[in-house]
Amino acid sequence: MTMTDTPVLDILLRLAAVIDSRKPAAGGDPERSYVARLLHKGPDAFLKKITEEAGEAVMAAKDLQHGVGSAQAFVGEVADLWFHSLIALAHFGLGPADVVAELARREGLSGLEEKALRRARAREAEAQSLPDQP
Repeated sequence: MTMTDTPVLDILLRLAAVIDSRKPAAGGDPERSYVARLLHKGPDAFLKKITEEAGEAVMAAKDLQHGVGSAQAFVGEVADLWFHSLIALAHFGLGPADVVAELARREGLSGLEEKALRRARAREAEAQSLPDQP
């Protein structure tokens, strides 16, 4: 079976289901499962791992750019980053389908347009949270 035989979202959904099954609330044992251990330790543990893996992905990309690293090393680091991000999503009751839905929402928007739209929404939300002025 190749990646083209199995849709990427299906793979991510299966991985997310495994992560969900390792949650301490679902019986995940921190002594036997890396995922359960991270979730048991709480957000600081898995958020620290996301930061670490993001840095490692950047360094692997730089190595690849300079011809001293491999594409496989870079892909491996991105896989680690995605994996730890899936753990964070699971902790917050979210999953890969939520990320895919957001990417689909952004599809066709220019990156500059999308960023400007987010800024405008943030300003609007901030204005709504301020008390009315007399």
